[in-house]
Amino acid sequence: MQQQTIQVQPKSVFLAQPRGFCAGVERAIEIVERSIEVFGAPVYVRHEIVHNKHVVDCLKDKGAVFIEEVEDAPDGAVLIFSAHGVSKKVQEDGKQRGLRVMDATCPLVTKVHLELLRHYASGNQIILIGHEGHPEVEGTMGQAPEGAVLLVSEPEDVATLQVKDESKLAFVTQTTLSVDDTKDVIEALQTRFPKIQSPKKEDICYATSNRQMAVKDLAKVSDLILVVGSPNSSNSNRLREVAEKEGCAAYLIENAGSVTSDMLEGKANIGVTAGASAPEVLIQEVIDLLSGHDKNIVSTRETVKEDVHFSIPRELKV
Repeated sequence: MQQQTIQVQPKSVFLAQPRGFCAGVERAIEIVERSIEVFGAPVYVRHEIVHNKHVVDCLKDKGAVFIEEVEDAPDGAVLIFSAHGVSKKVQEDGKQRGLRVMDATCPLVTKVHLELLRHYASGNQIILIGHEGHPEVEGTMGQAPEGAVLLVSEPEDVATLQVKDESKLAFVTQTTLSVDDTKDVIEALQTRFPKIQSPKKEDICYATSNRQMAVKDLAKVSDLILVVGSPNSSNSNRLREVAEKEGCAAYLIENAGSVTSDMLEGKANIGVTAGASAPEVLIQEVIDLLSGHDKNIVSTRETVKEDVHFSIPRELKV
């Protein structure tokens, strides 16, 4: 790849820590790679394993085939469900086809699924805070029969909700939302429905919360924050929004090739972070571009240490 240059060189580059891959993403990628090693190529993955084109392309090169629906996998194939999770119907479709299914759903998403099912079994109507059309939201809503789960995205949505019984309500949330925005929706729900049951532990995942906290710290010292991530990555978009709400200009970029001198004009101090599905190689390419390979202007701002690891299915451990 031809080395890119920029006309405007910042004085300082601040690198967020934590940033990039979370334990759920690392587990999902490892499941695909190990499935190829154990069962041989090709293996079939329903939807993008995580929302990052670079990751998907690398896995394609190794022998992964990405498909839209279960029916697109040939008979006898290895089928992998993405980190975002799938509905009960999709799970059942895989069983009926007799496919060898590997579930790469993030354990923190699975926790939300189990929480939802517990409320449903107790006779509660569930309200899901999330973004319509996102794979995680579709998978979570699909854990219960149609109509059992209501979706809200903004505080304004709460006023128009039509519920069966205000005394039998519970809410869960998409794991990759903005902590601050979700707080506003929860407050609206609790104001209108004082008896609504909340999660025993916050549904927004540790990695999402930590990366948003790190962005708030970056915003204290940065004139501009660049968030490395794909346009369809929910948590990456939320990082950009968090930076802007902290009063700092921000762009969501896919890689170093997305950076332009116009973005950097008049910006002396640049912060860099990345969504949970963005690989470190893309982050480092952005750092090298901004710094001109001068490591003296690059510093890391660590807000919290992460040491979370999720295990892969037993049959992939050899």
